[in-house]
Amino acid sequence: MNRIDQTLTRGWQIHQQKDFKQAEQIYRSVLNEAPQNANAWCYLGIALHDQRRYDNAVAAYRQALELQPHFPIALNNLGNSLRYIDQYDEADHCFARALELKPDYLNAYKNRGTLHVWTGNLDRGQDYYEKALAINPQEAELHRNLGVIYLLKGDFDNGWREYRWRWRVGDLRRSQLNIPVWDGSELAGKTILLTAEQGLGDTLHFVRMAKLLQARGATTIVHCQAPLLALMQTDEELGTVFPNNIPWQQPVDWQCSLLDVADLLGMNVDSIPSQVPYLRAAPQLKQYWQQQLPTSPGTFRIGIAWQGNPDHQADAYRSLPLSCFERLAAIPNVELVSLQRSVGTEQIAQWNGARPLTLLPDDVDQSSGAFMDTAAIMHSLDLVITSDTAMAHLAGALGTPTWIALGYVPDWRWLLDRDDSPWYPSVRLFRQPSMGDWSSVFDQIAEALNQLIVKT
Repeated sequence: MNRIDQTLTRGWQIHQQKDFKQAEQIYRSVLNEAPQNANAWCYLGIALHDQRRYDNAVAAYRQALELQPHFPIALNNLGNSLRYIDQYDEADHCFARALELKPDYLNAYKNRGTLHVWTGNLDRGQDYYEKALAINPQEAELHRNLGVIYLLKGDFDNGWREYRWRWRVGDLRRSQLNIPVWDGSELAGKTILLTAEQGLGDTLHFVRMAKLLQARGATTIVHCQAPLLALMQTDEELGTVFPNNIPWQQPVDWQCSLLDVADLLGMNVDSIPSQVPYLRAAPQLKQYWQQQLPTSPGTFRIGIAWQGNPDHQADAYRSLPLSCFERLAAIPNVELVSLQRSVGTEQIAQWNGARPLTLLPDDVDQSSGAFMDTAAIMHSLDLVITSDTAMAHLAGALGTPTWIALGYVPDWRWLLDRDDSPWYPSVRLFRQPSMGDWSSVFDQIAEALNQLIVKT
């Protein structure tokens, strides 16, 4: 191995430790010495992509291909970055070209499948995933992705079977390695530790499973994210709730992630438990916020949220600009209350609505625990309108009337082609008719809101 290759190898080792900026510097040092090295340009593209500098990554891959046109890895990577900047047709062409050069290129099939899933062609995406599985039937990420497609389509039997493979992908870990994982066995008289698996929204969504297992005779312990502890403890029916930043030390018979409970119970669209509320606001906080937000006769008060976790892989497709809500502010008697916290609040400075947003104090949810104040505030609202974030699951769990603005290809739990949710009877769904078309969504919302206010 020559010195250039040794340097690239060292950069890649640092890259795999997720120090993308340091890796970028190493790749650029190689290019300063050897600007005709196509591999170095390709490595640089990966480092830039992983920093979400997609336009720069595209430029790096194009340079690699200028030097080495028949470079399937660079073509695949270029397609992957192009789909993040909405250049879908060219991305598909890149994947097709990579597969012409390397017909057994699993990652190109995988990325091409994801491209078509993202753009709403689920059947074609599924076909590419299945072609990739023919190359490697044990590729866990492909099985997981197929599971998401099946669940989104409402095929829960195949969906759960494939989605179980997520535990083999490598980005999920069970925190309690010494406790056997529940296999669906009889639970009467047994104690089961129910663990949070993914984000806060997922825990808010699936914590209802504790009550289902209690009905089967189990004693449940909800091992949830520490910020949710106070909120979960407001509902005594959930049983013991314990923060998962502290290992559970007492004897239990089983452990199971909250989401896996739904799988093991064979849950489908017809058997989803939809009883709400299954979470409740603290009474003293409800009273406090009712005083802070007193009812104003003739005013229709709406809580709004627009931005989810930017680290979520699909955040660009589920979060929306605050400016979408400006047309709602023009509706007579509407008061919009910002429920957005942290990321996304910087957009408030550009608000151009007919009436100003009602802003809450900066210390909301800071003293009592995550969502504690927000849950109480929701009791002083007539409606919540939100993008697909944890806020939607909080409002749904509380039984608050909620409208959710969904991207063209939504998260699997919202299913397809329906404006209601079997998970939350108080929720109404508004869907994009095409990718990125939030304008049509808010046209629908504005029309529905006018109709609702007339009836109120």
